Amino acid sequence: MVIGAGIGGLCAAIGLRRRGWEVTVLERRAAPGAEGSGVTLMANGLRGLDALGVGAAVRGEGRAGTPGGARTSDGRWLSRIEGESMSSQLGTTAVGIHRATLHRILLNALPPETVIHDAQVTDVDPGPPPTVVVRGHDVRHPDLVVAADGIGSRTRSRLWPGHPDPVPSGSMAWLGVTTGPWPHTAVTTVTWGRGEEFGMVPLGDGRVYWWASANAPSADGDLHRRFGAWHDPIPALLDATDPASIIRVDLRHLGTPLPSYRKGSVVVLGDAAHAMTPNLGQGANQAIEDAVVLAAMCDPLADLSEALDAYDRTRRPRSQNIARAALRMSRFGQQLTNPLAVATRNAVMRWTPPRTALRTMSHYADWQPPDPR
Repeated sequence: MVIGAGIGGLCAAIGLRRRGWEVTVLERRAAPGAEGSGVTLMANGLRGLDALGVGAAVRGEGRAGTPGGARTSDGRWLSRIEGESMSSQLGTTAVGIHRATLHRILLNALPPETVIHDAQVTDVDPGPPPTVVVRGHDVRHPDLVVAADGIGSRTRSRLWPGHPDPVPSGSMAWLGVTTGPWPHTAVTTVTWGRGEEFGMVPLGDGRVYWWASANAPSADGDLHRRFGAWHDPIPALLDATDPASIIRVDLRHLGTPLPSYRKGSVVVLGDAAHAMTPNLGQGANQAIEDAVVLAAMCDPLADLSEALDAYDRTRRPRSQNIARAALRMSRFGQQLTNPLAVATRNAVMRWTPPRTALRTMSHYADWQPPDPR
């Protein structure tokens, strides 16, 4: 039984079904759909989706990474990375896709009856055997429970009641997608100012996904005041986006790592296990990795406890290391405000050869799905 029909939960359901499990997904929302804007799938996430049998569909509806890099607010390049270089080093380039499109592809890979909507899980006991209570009266006893219920995971709080909740990262973000296809050239870039950031990723349907972030609590919502004088096409992207569709997010992360990703016959994955800041673009990709590894470890005819221990040993060090690296990147990137520190960072980036910068990125995206056990 999977709790949560987000990216991680659906990927876990797909993977476990492919291993021979009978899977039910419980989703608290009343109808199918995905909130959010865009997502960037890195090489590791794409390899995971390939292992789940949906990689080709995702590539078909996404857009392969365009040449890009990092810039200053006046448009000067700090570093540039060509899509061909990324592909040659990692075996595949990144893909930009709308979350709703990715969600639809994942749902279509499951039988319609797999996902039960309007199913609010009110309690979980790890067992074994585990117990799941839905809406306070529907009690179920599956062999395995996969908690993919997001950053505010009730399951995580239930299993580790004394563990600290996610904490503010010090930044807030705004997420948007242009209303229609973007008629001009757009490249995948991130632009840094002092305590501010603006990024953009072209999507497969012709639109452009963008995000803006700023240090809290001074971050007001007047995006044109903040970014209207930044380099093209940032002001035009804001103009091309319906203000009512822009999502504001207080960025939080699980500041105290979990001591384990399993308790009894319950495992956590995705943001429920390792909610991280978005500065490495690895949040969704790590959830996909979690799902693929879990399915690879869990032979329905083998010892489940050993499989869950293997999942924990495999996933916890890597995902927690990436979460720490993402937080460091936020301190080095968007959150810097001291003029001297900003100038030093920019100089270091200009002096760093593109291949060296790409090797740093590939350290986190260089992952291969394990063979099923």
